[in-house]
Amino acid sequence: MQALVSNGIGGKTQLSLDANLNYARLAKHIMWLEKKGLVESKIESSKINIVLTRNGKAFASMISKDRY
Repeated sequence: MQALVSNGIGGKTQLSLDANLNYARLAKHIMWLEKKGLVESKIESSKINIVLTRNGKAFASMISKDRY
């Protein structure tokens, strides 16, 4: 979530690097987040990008406040 908040939009490969997760594990997390309505996949220029939904942004804001 933090990588998406910081970068706004990203491909799975870049997100896996930013989140320090291997690609397969990240894909499972993305599927779970999509089912919860927190992220969505968008195809742009033959590339699949992951973006936060409105609910995802609200959730990310809520958990970042709890961290500090």
